Amino acid sequence: MSQVLHTPPPSQVTPTDDDLTALAVRHDLSVSGARPTLPAYVRQLWARRHFITAFATAKLTAQYSQAKLGQVWQVMTPLLNAAVYYFIFGVLLGTKHGVPDYIPFLVTGVFIWTFTQSSIMSGTRAIAGNLGLVRALHFPRAALPISFCLQQLQQLLFSMAALIVILLCFGIPVTASWLLVIPALALQFVFNAGVSMIMARMGASTPDIAQLMPFVLRTWMYVSGVMWSIDKLADKDNLPHVVSVLLETNPAAIYIDLMRFALIDSYHASQLPAHVWLIATGWALAAGVGGFIYFWKAEETYGRG
Repeated sequence: MSQVLHTPPPSQVTPTDDDLTALAVRHDLSVSGARPTLPAYVRQLWARRHFITAFATAKLTAQYSQAKLGQVWQVMTPLLNAAVYYFIFGVLLGTKHGVPDYIPFLVTGVFIWTFTQSSIMSGTRAIAGNLGLVRALHFPRAALPISFCLQQLQQLLFSMAALIVILLCFGIPVTASWLLVIPALALQFVFNAGVSMIMARMGASTPDIAQLMPFVLRTWMYVSGVMWSIDKLADKDNLPHVVSVLLETNPAAIYIDLMRFALIDSYHASQLPAHVWLIATGWALAAGVGGFIYFWKAEETYGRG
């Protein structure tokens, strides 16, 4: 009989986490997909600014590519909404009474509200709806909700041509106050981008939020003075003071009021809440900075699972 010799296996030592960490540091390795520091994240985002603008423009061009009227729907959609709201609220419910230049008042509100609504809705799906892109390429994920907001801003600017025609047709003169459109839209864009980043993080972890958002946004629209005048309702004695303050400082209403004040000469400063520009800036900074940090904190989780 042959004798079988069994050589004892060499002892196996499992490396500890400290050993692996030291090995990674020695060879200059880092965790794949790790969240960068906030300043580094901002620099990465700025370095990809050309991607953000190109992606926004491409999405805008492709949005109505299958429709026969194409990009005309960028203008037709808010105009049709304004026509429906005019019939229901202006005619049937009588909200146009006591509001000078009601049609310019209404159309301006619809266009500006649509900018906020579309930015938040597209931002909610920014990560969950682009998982293939998120998993295939390495880039700061905040580029997606920001690019979707930029897309909606481009669409609004395209639609502003129709808004200007409507204003001129109803005898609204061109004045120096129209220049206020620039800072008002800039503040609204920062606010929209911040809220979009908040919703993008929430939508990435809970996709069902995208199904809930249309109801939330519709309710928000009704209390934002899109179809009716907030200042006239706030003047009523039977309305609690806290409700009046909440209505007047509602961020969507603030940006709508600023645009109406800039474009419509019959919309006076007395109809604006006190310190309106300070409130608009505060909302933009709170949402923009807060939303950006909130989104950045979950950077390494996007596209996982």
